[in-house]
Amino acid sequence: MSATILELDRISKRFGGTVAADALSLAVQKGEFFTFLGPSGSGKSTVLRMIAGLEEPDGGTIRIDGQDVAAVAPWHRNLGMMFQNYAVFPHMNVRMNVGYGLKARRLPPSEVKKRVDAMLELVGLASLGDKNVTLLSGGEQQRVALARALAPEPRMLLLDEPLSALDEKIRRAMQDELKHVHRRTGTTFLYVTHDQEEALTLSDRIAVINRGRCVQCDAPERLYKRPRRRFVAEFFRGCNVLEAELAGQGDGAATYRLAGIAIDVPLGDIETPGRHVALRAENVHLGTFAPRQPCRLSATLVETTFRGTVLDYRLALPDGQTLTATMTQHLEAAPGSIVELGFSPQSVIALED
Repeated sequence: MSATILELDRISKRFGGTVAADALSLAVQKGEFFTFLGPSGSGKSTVLRMIAGLEEPDGGTIRIDGQDVAAVAPWHRNLGMMFQNYAVFPHMNVRMNVGYGLKARRLPPSEVKKRVDAMLELVGLASLGDKNVTLLSGGEQQRVALARALAPEPRMLLLDEPLSALDEKIRRAMQDELKHVHRRTGTTFLYVTHDQEEALTLSDRIAVINRGRCVQCDAPERLYKRPRRRFVAEFFRGCNVLEAELAGQGDGAATYRLAGIAIDVPLGDIETPGRHVALRAENVHLGTFAPRQPCRLSATLVETTFRGTVLDYRLALPDGQTLTATMTQHLEAAPGSIVELGFSPQSVIALED
Protein backbone atom coordinates (compact mmCIF):
# COMPACT_ATOMS: atom_id res chain seq x y z
CA MET A 1 0.00 0.00 0.00
CA SER A 2 1.34 3.43 -1.00
CA ALA A 3 2.36 5.88 1.70
CA THR A 4 0.71 9.28 1.93
CA ILE A 5 3.01 11.97 0.55
CA LEU A 6 0.69 15.00 0.77
CA GLU A 7 -2.03 15.93 3.25
CA LEU A 8 -4.21 19.01 3.02
CA ASP A 9 -5.95 19.46 6.36
CA ARG A 10 -8.79 22.01 6.22
CA ILE A 11 -6.79 24.61 4.32
CA SER A 12 -8.50 27.92 3.61
CA LYS A 13 -7.65 30.88 1.41
CA ARG A 14 -9.55 34.04 0.48
CA PHE A 15 -8.77 36.94 -1.83
CA GLY A 16 -11.17 39.63 -0.68
CA GLY A 17 -14.62 38.19 -1.27
CA THR A 18 -13.33 35.33 -3.45
CA VAL A 19 -12.94 31.92 -1.79
CA ALA A 20 -10.06 29.93 -3.28
CA ALA A 21 -9.98 27.18 -0.62
CA ASP A 22 -12.74 26.46 1.89
CA ALA A 23 -11.65 24.04 4.63
CA LEU A 24 -10.26 21.76 1.92
CA SER A 25 -8.97 18.36 3.05
CA LEU A 26 -7.34 15.80 0.75
CA ALA A 27 -4.63 13.15 0.84
CA VAL A 28 -2.39 12.12 -2.06
CA GLN A 29 -0.49 8.84 -2.18
CA LYS A 30 3.14 8.55 -3.21
CA GLY A 31 3.49 7.84 -6.93
CA GLU A 32 -0.06 8.93 -7.83
CA PHE A 33 -1.03 10.99 -10.83
CA PHE A 34 -3.50 13.19 -8.95
CA THR A 35 -5.53 15.87 -10.72
CA PHE A 36 -7.38 18.93 -9.47
CA LEU A 37 -10.22 19.46 -11.95
CA GLY A 38 -12.65 22.35 -11.98
CA PRO A 39 -13.92 25.42 -13.82
CA SER A 40 -11.98 28.67 -14.02
CA GLY A 41 -11.98 30.43 -10.66
CA SER A 42 -12.68 27.27 -8.66
CA GLY A 43 -9.44 27.63 -6.66
CA LYS A 44 -7.49 24.70 -8.05
CA SER A 45 -4.42 26.69 -9.15
CA THR A 46 -4.33 28.54 -5.82
CA VAL A 47 -4.29 25.19 -4.00
CA LEU A 48 -1.32 24.12 -6.12
CA ARG A 49 0.48 27.39 -5.36
CA MET A 50 -0.09 26.89 -1.62
CA ILE A 51 1.42 23.42 -1.85
CA ALA A 52 4.42 24.92 -3.67
CA GLY A 53 4.78 27.65 -1.05
CA LEU A 54 4.02 30.47 -3.50
CA GLU A 55 0.86 31.37 -1.56
CA GLU A 56 0.29 31.14 2.18
CA PRO A 57 -2.97 29.58 3.43
CA ASP A 58 -5.14 31.63 5.76
CA GLY A 59 -5.76 28.53 7.86
CA GLY A 60 -5.24 24.79 7.96
CA THR A 61 -2.16 22.63 7.52
CA ILE A 62 -0.18 21.33 4.55
CA ARG A 63 1.99 18.29 5.29
CA ILE A 64 4.50 16.78 2.87
CA ASP A 65 5.90 13.41 3.92
CA GLY A 66 4.28 14.04 7.30
CA GLN A 67 6.03 17.40 7.85
CA ASP A 68 4.10 20.63 8.33
CA VAL A 69 5.65 22.87 5.64
CA ALA A 70 4.22 26.20 6.87
CA ALA A 71 7.69 27.42 7.84
CA VAL A 72 9.51 25.76 4.91
CA ALA A 73 10.52 28.08 2.07
CA PRO A 74 9.44 27.10 -1.47
CA TRP A 75 13.02 26.35 -2.55
CA HIS A 76 13.47 23.95 0.36
CA ARG A 77 10.36 21.86 -0.31
CA ASN A 78 12.04 19.89 -3.11
CA LEU A 79 9.14 20.27 -5.52
CA GLY A 80 9.22 20.62 -9.30
CA MET A 81 6.78 22.88 -11.14
CA MET A 82 5.54 23.29 -14.71
CA PHE A 83 3.40 26.23 -15.78
CA GLN A 84 1.05 27.02 -18.65
CA ASN A 85 3.73 29.09 -20.36
CA TYR A 86 6.90 27.18 -21.14
CA ALA A 87 9.13 29.45 -18.98
CA VAL A 88 12.27 28.26 -20.78
CA PHE A 89 15.39 30.44 -20.74
CA PRO A 90 15.68 31.85 -24.30
CA HIS A 91 19.42 32.61 -24.06
CA MET A 92 20.27 28.97 -23.27
CA ASN A 93 20.33 25.82 -25.34
CA VAL A 94 18.29 22.75 -24.44
CA ARG A 95 21.00 21.13 -22.33
CA MET A 96 21.63 24.29 -20.31
CA ASN A 97 17.91 24.72 -19.66
CA VAL A 98 17.52 21.18 -18.36
CA GLY A 99 20.63 21.43 -16.17
CA TYR A 100 19.85 24.84 -14.69
CA GLY A 101 18.38 23.56 -11.42
CA LEU A 102 21.16 21.03 -10.99
CA LYS A 103 23.86 23.70 -11.32
CA ALA A 104 21.98 25.90 -8.87
CA ARG A 105 22.35 23.05 -6.37
CA ARG A 106 26.10 23.03 -7.05
CA LEU A 107 26.24 19.40 -8.17
CA PRO A 108 29.50 18.19 -9.74
CA PRO A 109 29.64 18.73 -13.53
CA SER A 110 29.86 14.99 -14.15
CA GLU A 111 26.66 14.42 -12.16
CA VAL A 112 24.92 17.28 -13.98
CA LYS A 113 25.85 15.83 -17.37
CA LYS A 114 24.71 12.35 -16.39
CA ARG A 115 21.37 13.61 -15.10
CA VAL A 116 20.75 15.91 -18.08
CA ASP A 117 21.51 13.09 -20.52
CA ALA A 118 19.05 10.83 -18.72
CA MET A 119 16.32 13.50 -18.76
CA LEU A 120 16.78 14.30 -22.45
CA GLU A 121 16.56 10.60 -23.25
CA LEU A 122 13.43 10.31 -21.10
CA VAL A 123 11.54 13.07 -22.97
CA GLY A 124 12.83 12.17 -26.44
CA LEU A 125 15.15 15.15 -26.95
CA ALA A 126 18.53 13.42 -26.81
CA SER A 127 19.51 14.66 -30.28
CA LEU A 128 18.55 18.30 -29.59
CA GLY A 129 20.70 19.08 -26.54
CA ASP A 130 22.84 21.71 -28.28
CA LYS A 131 19.96 23.46 -30.06
CA ASN A 132 18.80 26.89 -28.95
CA VAL A 133 15.52 26.42 -27.10
CA THR A 134 13.77 29.21 -29.04
CA LEU A 135 14.12 27.19 -32.25
CA LEU A 136 12.02 24.33 -30.87
CA SER A 137 8.31 23.79 -31.40
CA GLY A 138 5.83 24.45 -28.59
CA GLY A 139 5.61 20.76 -27.76
CA GLU A 140 9.39 20.41 -27.70
CA GLN A 141 9.75 23.45 -25.43
CA GLN A 142 7.22 21.93 -23.06
CA ARG A 143 9.30 18.74 -23.01
CA VAL A 144 12.32 20.83 -22.08
CA ALA A 145 10.33 22.35 -19.22
CA LEU A 146 9.28 18.86 -18.10
CA ALA A 147 12.87 17.55 -18.18
CA ARG A 148 14.12 20.61 -16.28
CA ALA A 149 11.45 20.16 -13.58
CA LEU A 150 12.27 16.46 -13.14
CA ALA A 151 16.06 16.74 -13.28
CA PRO A 152 16.55 17.58 -9.55
CA GLU A 153 14.44 14.49 -8.64
CA PRO A 154 11.66 16.38 -6.82
CA ARG A 155 9.42 14.71 -4.25
CA MET A 156 6.43 15.84 -6.32
CA LEU A 157 5.93 17.49 -9.69
CA LEU A 158 3.28 20.23 -9.75
CA LEU A 159 1.75 20.96 -13.17
CA ASP A 160 -0.50 24.01 -13.58
CA GLU A 161 -2.43 23.56 -16.87
CA PRO A 162 0.85 22.91 -18.72
CA LEU A 163 -0.78 21.81 -22.00
CA SER A 164 -3.49 24.44 -22.44
CA ALA A 165 -1.37 26.61 -24.79
CA LEU A 166 -0.74 23.73 -27.22
CA ASP A 167 -2.86 22.82 -30.23
CA GLU A 168 -4.95 19.65 -30.04
CA LYS A 169 -2.57 17.32 -31.91
CA ILE A 170 0.47 18.34 -29.86
CA ARG A 171 -1.57 18.35 -26.65
CA ARG A 172 -2.61 14.73 -27.19
CA ALA A 173 0.99 13.76 -27.90
CA MET A 174 2.11 15.50 -24.71
CA GLN A 175 -0.57 13.70 -22.71
CA ASP A 176 0.93 10.40 -23.85
CA GLU A 177 4.38 11.76 -23.00
CA LEU A 178 3.32 12.75 -19.48
CA LYS A 179 1.82 9.30 -18.83
CA HIS A 180 5.00 7.65 -20.11
CA VAL A 181 7.25 9.85 -17.94
CA HIS A 182 5.06 9.30 -14.88
CA ARG A 183 5.27 5.53 -15.29
CA ARG A 184 9.03 5.62 -15.89
CA THR A 185 9.94 7.88 -12.98
CA GLY A 186 7.32 6.96 -10.35
CA THR A 187 7.25 10.63 -9.33
CA THR A 188 4.05 11.91 -7.71
CA PHE A 189 2.30 14.24 -10.19
CA LEU A 190 -0.13 16.93 -9.00
CA TYR A 191 -1.94 18.23 -12.06
CA VAL A 192 -4.34 21.15 -12.52
CA THR A 193 -6.73 21.38 -15.47
CA HIS A 194 -10.23 22.50 -16.45
CA ASP A 195 -10.33 19.95 -19.30
CA GLN A 196 -12.44 16.92 -18.35
CA GLU A 197 -11.07 14.67 -21.10
CA GLU A 198 -7.49 15.50 -20.16
CA ALA A 199 -8.17 14.68 -16.51
CA LEU A 200 -9.84 11.37 -17.40
CA THR A 201 -6.98 10.42 -19.73
CA LEU A 202 -4.10 11.13 -17.35
CA SER A 203 -5.19 10.61 -13.77
CA ASP A 204 -5.16 7.86 -11.19
CA ARG A 205 -7.57 9.98 -9.11
CA ILE A 206 -9.37 13.26 -9.69
CA ALA A 207 -10.58 15.82 -7.16
CA VAL A 208 -13.39 17.92 -8.64
CA ILE A 209 -13.07 21.41 -7.14
CA ASN A 210 -15.79 24.05 -7.00
CA ARG A 211 -15.60 27.30 -5.04
CA GLY A 212 -12.67 26.04 -3.03
CA ARG A 213 -14.33 22.79 -1.97
CA CYS A 214 -13.76 19.22 -3.10
CA VAL A 215 -17.13 18.11 -4.49
CA GLN A 216 -15.99 14.55 -5.22
CA CYS A 217 -12.64 12.75 -5.25
CA ASP A 218 -12.55 9.45 -7.08
CA ALA A 219 -11.05 7.32 -9.84
CA PRO A 220 -11.70 8.68 -13.36
CA GLU A 221 -14.05 5.90 -14.45
CA ARG A 222 -16.17 6.21 -11.33
CA LEU A 223 -16.41 9.99 -11.63
CA TYR A 224 -17.50 9.61 -15.24
CA LYS A 225 -19.97 6.78 -14.75
CA ARG A 226 -21.20 7.32 -11.16
CA PRO A 227 -21.03 10.99 -10.15
CA ARG A 228 -22.41 11.61 -6.67
CA ARG A 229 -23.47 15.24 -6.96
CA ARG A 230 -25.32 17.34 -9.47
CA PHE A 231 -22.33 19.65 -10.01
CA VAL A 232 -20.05 16.74 -11.00
CA ALA A 233 -22.65 15.25 -13.35
CA GLU A 234 -23.20 18.60 -15.07
CA PHE A 235 -19.48 19.30 -15.31
CA PHE A 236 -18.70 16.21 -17.42
CA ARG A 237 -19.79 16.51 -21.03
CA GLY A 238 -22.45 14.12 -22.31
CA CYS A 239 -24.29 13.72 -19.00
CA ASN A 240 -27.99 14.61 -18.91
CA VAL A 241 -29.12 15.96 -15.54
CA LEU A 242 -32.90 15.76 -15.17
CA GLU A 243 -35.31 16.85 -12.47
CA ALA A 244 -37.29 13.88 -11.11
CA GLU A 245 -39.75 13.30 -8.30
CA LEU A 246 -38.45 11.10 -5.48
CA ALA A 247 -41.44 8.80 -4.84
CA GLY A 248 -39.89 6.30 -2.40
CA GLN A 249 -36.71 4.81 -1.02
CA GLY A 250 -35.62 1.48 0.46
CA ASP A 251 -33.46 -1.65 0.03
CA GLY A 252 -30.64 0.21 -1.68
CA ALA A 253 -32.84 1.79 -4.34
CA ALA A 254 -35.04 4.82 -4.87
CA THR A 255 -38.17 5.14 -6.97
CA TYR A 256 -38.27 8.25 -9.14
CA ARG A 257 -40.99 9.54 -11.41
CA LEU A 258 -39.54 11.02 -14.58
CA ALA A 259 -41.71 12.38 -17.39
CA GLY A 260 -44.64 10.24 -16.27
CA ILE A 261 -42.91 6.89 -15.75
CA ALA A 262 -41.66 5.25 -12.54
CA ILE A 263 -38.01 4.14 -12.40
CA ASP A 264 -36.34 2.10 -9.64
CA VAL A 265 -32.82 3.54 -9.45
CA PRO A 266 -29.97 1.79 -7.58
CA LEU A 267 -28.53 4.15 -4.95
CA GLY A 268 -25.05 2.70 -4.60
CA ASP A 269 -23.32 4.76 -1.90
CA ILE A 270 -25.76 7.68 -2.14
CA GLU A 271 -27.33 8.14 1.30
CA THR A 272 -29.49 11.20 0.65
CA PRO A 273 -30.84 11.20 -2.91
CA GLY A 274 -31.93 14.59 -4.16
CA ARG A 275 -34.36 15.90 -6.77
CA HIS A 276 -32.20 15.13 -9.79
CA VAL A 277 -30.96 12.07 -11.66
CA ALA A 278 -28.24 11.73 -14.29
CA LEU A 279 -28.31 9.73 -17.50
CA ARG A 280 -25.34 9.63 -19.83
CA ALA A 281 -26.10 10.43 -23.46
CA GLU A 282 -24.58 7.18 -24.75
CA ASN A 283 -26.99 5.18 -22.55
CA VAL A 284 -30.08 6.66 -24.25
CA HIS A 285 -31.26 4.51 -27.18
CA LEU A 286 -33.49 5.65 -30.04
CA GLY A 287 -35.52 4.11 -32.84
CA THR A 288 -35.30 0.35 -33.23
CA PHE A 289 -32.98 0.09 -30.22
CA ALA A 290 -35.45 1.70 -27.81
CA PRO A 291 -37.98 -1.19 -27.45
CA ARG A 292 -35.23 -3.44 -26.09
CA GLN A 293 -34.88 -1.20 -23.01
CA PRO A 294 -37.00 -1.55 -19.82
CA CYS A 295 -37.72 2.21 -19.58
CA ARG A 296 -39.33 3.83 -22.62
CA LEU A 297 -40.64 7.29 -23.46
CA SER A 298 -41.91 9.17 -26.48
CA ALA A 299 -40.05 12.41 -27.18
CA THR A 300 -39.84 15.12 -29.80
CA LEU A 301 -36.64 15.40 -31.83
CA VAL A 302 -35.39 18.99 -31.52
CA GLU A 303 -32.15 18.83 -33.52
CA THR A 304 -29.42 16.54 -34.77
CA THR A 305 -25.72 17.47 -34.52
CA PHE A 306 -23.04 15.61 -36.48
CA ARG A 307 -19.85 15.19 -34.42
CA GLY A 308 -17.75 13.00 -36.68
CA THR A 309 -17.83 9.48 -35.23
CA VAL A 310 -21.15 10.06 -33.43
CA LEU A 311 -24.38 12.04 -33.75
CA ASP A 312 -26.06 13.95 -30.93
CA TYR A 313 -29.85 13.95 -30.89
CA ARG A 314 -31.46 16.58 -28.69
CA LEU A 315 -34.92 15.58 -27.55
CA ALA A 316 -37.80 17.20 -25.67
CA LEU A 317 -39.53 14.98 -23.10
CA PRO A 318 -43.28 15.11 -22.37
CA ASP A 319 -42.62 17.12 -19.18
CA GLY A 320 -40.72 19.81 -21.12
CA GLN A 321 -37.20 18.82 -20.11
CA THR A 322 -34.59 18.13 -22.78
CA LEU A 323 -31.93 15.47 -23.00
CA THR A 324 -29.31 14.36 -25.50
CA ALA A 325 -28.82 10.89 -26.95
CA THR A 326 -25.44 10.08 -28.53
CA MET A 327 -25.37 7.31 -31.12
CA THR A 328 -23.16 6.07 -33.94
CA GLN A 329 -26.25 5.16 -35.99
CA HIS A 330 -28.09 7.69 -38.15
CA LEU A 331 -31.74 8.13 -37.19
CA GLU A 332 -34.10 8.74 -40.10
CA ALA A 333 -36.17 11.46 -38.45
CA ALA A 334 -36.60 15.18 -39.02
CA PRO A 335 -36.80 17.83 -36.29
CA GLY A 336 -40.30 17.88 -34.85
CA SER A 337 -40.77 14.13 -35.28
CA ILE A 338 -41.96 11.94 -32.42
CA VAL A 339 -39.38 9.27 -31.63
CA GLU A 340 -39.22 6.52 -29.04
CA LEU A 341 -36.32 6.47 -26.62
CA GLY A 342 -35.34 3.81 -24.12
CA PHE A 343 -32.84 3.24 -21.34
CA SER A 344 -32.05 0.85 -18.53
CA PRO A 345 -32.83 1.80 -14.90
CA GLN A 346 -29.28 0.65 -14.04
CA SER A 347 -27.92 3.47 -16.21
CA VAL A 348 -29.84 6.12 -14.26
CA ILE A 349 -27.77 7.74 -11.50
CA ALA A 350 -29.31 9.14 -8.33
CA LEU A 351 -27.63 12.39 -7.30
CA GLU A 352 -27.16 14.34 -4.11
CA ASP A 353 -28.14 17.97 -4.75
